Amino acid sequence: MRGCSFIVKSLILSFLIFLSFSSYSQYFGQNRPIYKTFNFKVHQSPHFEIYHYFENDSVVQELAQSAEQWYHMHQQVFGDTIKERNPIIFYKNHADFQQTTAILGTVGVGTGGVTEALKNRVIMPVTEGWAQTDHVLGHELVHAFQFNSILTKDSTNLNSLQNLPLWMVEGMAEYLSIGSVDPHTAMWMRDVVLNDNFPTLEMITRDQSYFPYRYGHAFWAFVGRTFGDSLIAPIFEETAKRGYEVALKRYLGLSEKEFSEIWKKTYVEHFKMMMKDTVDNPSGAEIIHKRNAGHINISPSISPDGKYVAFYSEKELFSIDLFLAETATGRTIHKLSSVIHNNEVDALNFIESAGAWSPDSEKFAFIGFSKGINKLLIVDGRQVQTEIEIPGVPAFNYPAWAPDGKSIVVSGLVKG
Repeated sequence: MRGCSFIVKSLILSFLIFLSFSSYSQYFGQNRPIYKTFNFKVHQSPHFEIYHYFENDSVVQELAQSAEQWYHMHQQVFGDTIKERNPIIFYKNHADFQQTTAILGTVGVGTGGVTEALKNRVIMPVTEGWAQTDHVLGHELVHAFQFNSILTKDSTNLNSLQNLPLWMVEGMAEYLSIGSVDPHTAMWMRDVVLNDNFPTLEMITRDQSYFPYRYGHAFWAFVGRTFGDSLIAPIFEETAKRGYEVALKRYLGLSEKEFSEIWKKTYVEHFKMMMKDTVDNPSGAEIIHKRNAGHINISPSISPDGKYVAFYSEKELFSIDLFLAETATGRTIHKLSSVIHNNEVDALNFIESAGAWSPDSEKFAFIGFSKGINKLLIVDGRQVQTEIEIPGVPAFNYPAWAPDGKSIVVSGLVKG
């Protein structure tokens, strides 16, 4: 699953959903706000049963065509087919997707899509950009093939899923949907090389601080480019049966320790060549960090006058909030989003956009989710908030102020 700007894009994980399904299936659809009723229609393609509520048939046809293309690509890697039409549930936008009752638990801002294992169905929204929608669809269909491979063969059983590390499951979905090169993975790998913290496979398996999407993608990219994509499915299936140590030894002839050493050496040598002028003398000054903010400090936006920076952080422990700090000292002045929760805004969209400052540095605009739609939120230095709903545009992002500060442009998504 991935929302591609990161897609980041966090995240509800298909693997965990399956492991907890048997215990919590009776609670599907509970404890989440439902603001509208969706009247789904069904479209059938050769390999998929697509549930949607789009008025525009061309959108459905394009999604079906993309799904079929991914099916044929993944089929070549897995050497297997999905016998029955695989269900896919599409939502028009992320705000609608957050109201789905098809899966366990709540859907967060960072969840790009989910594959529910027991029925092997994919649930996801379309996004503002086709590239992101296509990537998430490709990612989730890898999970559909993974579950089909594990759960339909006599040589394995449900317990086999517990042998699969999350980084192997999610990293494989990333590799088969974006290829071996990705700027987000490169950023993560460059960082651990720079800080001399490159992990072993054992470390990323037991330590949850290593993001499974990026490290898993780096693992499969290395395996694919070094040993060939033909070994992807055998390694995956052998891991499900007996664990990744046995799989690596059988198909690569390497122990976990030997593989980890080669993996690290390759990435270190690669990035050291690219960082000769920055490793010893990093540019810039660190102003927001875990000592004066939280462990997660993301999406910084510097005011035009250079005096302030707005950023998202979990420094208040319970949620991601928007804060204002001085650029000169890093001192947090106050929480810009402190009044939001009183106005029943469900969540802040801190992944897709950092927000935008007005030209005079007096106001800051950002996006929130409220009652099933996106809203434009504007706060000033006194924390006075303006909340704007755009009629006919339930989903939008990427606000940008006009030079005169009198209007704001957004990128919207209408009817999918």
